[in-house]
Amino acid sequence: MARFTIPRDLYHGKDALDALKTLKGKKAIVVTGGGSMKRFGFLDKVVANLNEAGMEVQLFEGVEPDPSVETVMKGAEAMRAFEPDWIVAIGGGSPIDAAKAMWAFYEYPDTTFADLCIPFNFPTLRTKAQFCAIPSTSGTATEVTAFSVITDYQKGVKYPLADFNITPDVAIVDPALAETMPKKLTAHTGMDAITHAIEAYVSTLNCDYTDPLALHAIKMIVEYLIPSFNGCMEARERMHNAQCLAGMAFSNALLGIVHSMAHKTGAAFSGGHIVHGCANAMYLPKVIKFNSKNETAAKRYAEIAAFIGLEPTVDALINKINEMNKALEIPSCIKDYEGGIIDEAEFLEKLPTVAELAVGDACTGSNPREINPEQMAQLLKCCYYDTEVDF
Repeated sequence: MARFTIPRDLYHGKDALDALKTLKGKKAIVVTGGGSMKRFGFLDKVVANLNEAGMEVQLFEGVEPDPSVETVMKGAEAMRAFEPDWIVAIGGGSPIDAAKAMWAFYEYPDTTFADLCIPFNFPTLRTKAQFCAIPSTSGTATEVTAFSVITDYQKGVKYPLADFNITPDVAIVDPALAETMPKKLTAHTGMDAITHAIEAYVSTLNCDYTDPLALHAIKMIVEYLIPSFNGCMEARERMHNAQCLAGMAFSNALLGIVHSMAHKTGAAFSGGHIVHGCANAMYLPKVIKFNSKNETAAKRYAEIAAFIGLEPTVDALINKINEMNKALEIPSCIKDYEGGIIDEAEFLEKLPTVAELAVGDACTGSNPREINPEQMAQLLKCCYYDTEVDF
């Protein structure tokens, strides 16, 4: 038996933010990030709409990119003091992911972060609050997924939390928010979205319910991401929808080792973070080549290529991803990332540990080809130096 879970309600299109006026409750806490939602007026609109719905509103601001365990605990403490019956998260993937984890600690103060790191081990939520997610970026699709990524900075490890309990009750996909994205963020989040869709399509858990969503999302992203990057607002709106479709696919089919590698390299090096979407973009062509040694995966990659109008081969798909990365000004390898901030000696020193952690990541289990730590280390080296994957 398989399961397919998405939010109870999804509001999309112009003025979708007004759907907040229809929520029923007494108190809402709004979780948001570094200030862009306030600067562009969206935070005020959210508060006004919730007030119109008859709710008292409290803000929890300042969730950082790649949210920390500490931020999650502070937010949960604020929720326990305020006792909201709606948690409304607005912004990029970070505040929404953080709010999902806060939700668990709000309702179950005695649970531990280690408990939540075990896939599909969350306690039953909605005993105190429901959850509404409003994305401002077109990539993570956390507004429709059963996932959250939280970083333990003391260990230098990103942990993907997974449980259908944290799929939001309401998602609001309003294109006006996506219009505010800067160019680089548009590129990185867009390539995160296409990675979601491609990994979902070749996942060992793909099914008839996820395949159409994944394929249509890929087709839309190939068509609209570069125009969106170049400032076309109509394309920006279509990308906001495409990333959401990709999210519905991967939340139910799960992902693969592109994400395992991105999770475990993102916070591993002292030179700086490797931004998640950029990591996915750099690793995706190498992983496609690695996975294509699996006959079933190779066939499905070829199906993707054919669906988007390419020659039905694995190499045609890889070439298309490389072309998109170049057009989006994304480097081809870790060595070239942000002018070389990831030191080669440190990368090689930490490689065995990072490889082992990546193999143990929650996303590895649904990858179409099995991988061991030695192969993972070899694959990561290919991603560092931009060398051919021939194993």
